[in-house]
Amino acid sequence: MESDSSSYNNKVVEKTKTQENGEVKSVIRALVANFGIAVVKTITAIKTGSGSMLAESIHSFADCANQMLLLKGMKEAKGPETKEHPLGTGRATYFYSLIVALLLLFMGGVFSVYEGIHRFTHPEPLAHVGAAVVVIIISMLLEGYALKGALTHIKAEMNGKSFFKWFKETRSSEMLIVVGEDVSALMGLSIAFIFLSLAYFTGNSLYDACGTISIGVWLIIVACFLIKEIKSLIIGESASPDVENSMHSYIANRPEVKTLYHLVTSQVGKKVVVLVQAEMHKTGSEDGLIDATNRVEQGIKKQFPEVSQVFFEADRGKQVHEYEDPEEND
Repeated sequence: MESDSSSYNNKVVEKTKTQENGEVKSVIRALVANFGIAVVKTITAIKTGSGSMLAESIHSFADCANQMLLLKGMKEAKGPETKEHPLGTGRATYFYSLIVALLLLFMGGVFSVYEGIHRFTHPEPLAHVGAAVVVIIISMLLEGYALKGALTHIKAEMNGKSFFKWFKETRSSEMLIVVGEDVSALMGLSIAFIFLSLAYFTGNSLYDACGTISIGVWLIIVACFLIKEIKSLIIGESASPDVENSMHSYIANRPEVKTLYHLVTSQVGKKVVVLVQAEMHKTGSEDGLIDATNRVEQGIKKQFPEVSQVFFEADRGKQVHEYEDPEEND
């Protein structure tokens, strides 16, 4: 039985490491793709004078900076537990993810809206629009490749959930950002394609200005959604509902536990801190109670390797009069 438990634990630990490596690969894949796309977009924006292409090039360069910040945050999050940081530094990823979302909001969204308004009030003729459209199509293919890699990584975590349900429940701020940026990039490119095509066929450069403003508004919307989710992680969220429900069932069915009163979990980066209040079965001695409690704590850590610390309070039911001191009622 112990061998089976150890084998299961090793498989889960290996799966966790694979997921972490997959996240790093997803960020690096997005960084490489975005840098290449940003360079091509910038050259095209300069040659065509397109505001939509300029907005997209700025967006791509901002994405490159964002991915570098994510990699830094993921590295810092692996710091050990210390006296100053007793729960570790896992929340560092939330801080850097928030900076990334703010950069997307201001560098990507607000600047694009500003640039679009400027080009709307001071229209400029466009050139080589056909080349710009080709660049957009190629960029969409590259962004689609990056998004496919990210979606493949989160497929196991989604476990049949819809994308929006995963977005609300995931505790991985890095993948929130990577997927959010990829989706926003594809949508932004689609907007640029539509408005540049309109400008090309009508000869009216104001369509390009409208496209630039639309891209900015879209990026602002995406950034606001990301900021809302990351803010919730920074304030403090429980483990995901799936993990918490499994943990509740596991503890409640332990032979040492008579009644599970409260289970509180706190997500700290990739780790989870657990607080348990439960009534234990009688053991006949204080040492027996301590041993039983320790067994439950060790069992939780084996079953859920993401758990870094367990704080266990052995309590008793309010109606268990046999534990009360009769003199208190006199």
